[in-house]
Order: sequence, then structure tokens, then C-alpha cells
Amino acid sequence: MIKYLILMIIAELIASSSQILLKKSAGRHYSSFLKEYLNILVIAGYGMLAVSMLISIICYGGLGYMNVVVMEPIGYIIVMFLSRIFFNEKITIRKVSGMILLLAGILVFYLA
Repeated sequence: MIKYLILMIIAELIASSSQILLKKSAGRHYSSFLKEYLNILVIAGYGMLAVSMLISIICYGGLGYMNVVVMEPIGYIIVMFLSRIFFNEKITIRKVSGMILLLAGILVFYLA
């Protein structure tokens, strides 16, 4: 089970990184409609989402539905920190409170 939990965290890290790439691409202006959707950031972002989805599907076999669903919110926490690093977004007290609630929910699920 631990192997699948680690694999799920890796899948969430990949998905979160892909969201950062897609957001970076969305912040740019492109000269044509095709360039807006067929650029390296978008292609890499969606490719990483596909890899993350495949890893998550593998995790369903080892963890079961509820365990995978409970681990999904880890991605929100990862995105918060990556947004701070790459976009200088502030980490507010509300974000920290939400992160604590997410982690508390995961702990309650696994410890109960």
C-alpha cells in the first residue's frame, strides 16, 4: 500500500506541474489560434496530465477508490507552493487554513 501512496503523490506532483505549465502558457499572448494551443507548454502540460492520469489509474488497483480520492487534494497543496515559486503568488492565511483542513481530513481518513 505504501508503494501506491508514494506513486499517487508522484502523480499529483506531475499533475500540479502540468497545471503550472498551462497557467504559464495562458499568461502569454500568441499571434494565432493554432500557436495558442500548439506550443510546447500546452503540449507538455497536457502530456503530463495524461501521464498523471495513467499513474492514478494504476493506483486505483492498489489503493482502491476511496484511498485515491482522499489523496487527490494533495495536488491543491502542491499547486499552492509551485504558484508561490513560479508566479510569486502570496500564501495567505486562508490558503494555509485550507491546507491544514485538507491535511487534517487526510489524517482523519487514514488514522480512523
